[in-house]
Amino acid sequence: MFTGIVEELGEIVAIESAGDSAAVTIRGPIVTQDAVHGASIAVNGVCLTVVDVKDDTFTADVIKETLDKSSLGALDAGSRVNLERPVRLQDRLGGHLVQGHVDGVGRILSREPGERWEVVTISLPEDMSRYLVDKGSITVDGISLTVVEAGTDRFSIALIPTTLALTTLGHKRAGDPVNLEADVVAKYVERMLGARAGDARAGDARAGDARAGDPA
Repeated sequence: MFTGIVEELGEIVAIESAGDSAAVTIRGPIVTQDAVHGASIAVNGVCLTVVDVKDDTFTADVIKETLDKSSLGALDAGSRVNLERPVRLQDRLGGHLVQGHVDGVGRILSREPGERWEVVTISLPEDMSRYLVDKGSITVDGISLTVVEAGTDRFSIALIPTTLALTTLGHKRAGDPVNLEADVVAKYVERMLGARAGDARAGDARAGDARAGDPA
């Protein structure tokens, strides 16, 4: 579990393809300080498992599904990536609950600079729109952000100078892909409401069957 508060901007050192997977080596002096084999590190919002640590780099295996369903498949050696270690129970929850499970890939549609911030509009996969609300939370490339305006096929976010300087969103341009993860709380609410609606329909059906069996 993560918080969406990026610890450092890392760099892809090497990508070794192995057919249906790839071994990705990433430089990150901060996140490798206590990294061990089997540890988890979020890379652009994707939870990856460390298989090797050497000096200030770590290596993780990435399977084909992850490469296909996230923006990690578009990275090359030299690409910058957002890095975050899992949250500890005693840590402050600075962002929101982030699982590191990408729900879809969006693309940056536009950037509108202000005096000290930027408003960025990002495309939204159709099946994710139901999870977004104005002033709600979303994870973009592993960054916990507040939705400014939620649409059916896009949403906007406002980036402060710190986010622009210390994350990949300060470098990406229109057309670039970004990993998106919806707020897990919204997913649970949807599931519970769906189950309740299903129970209500089942109850109505039972009541209808009972009425149909009543003698005239």
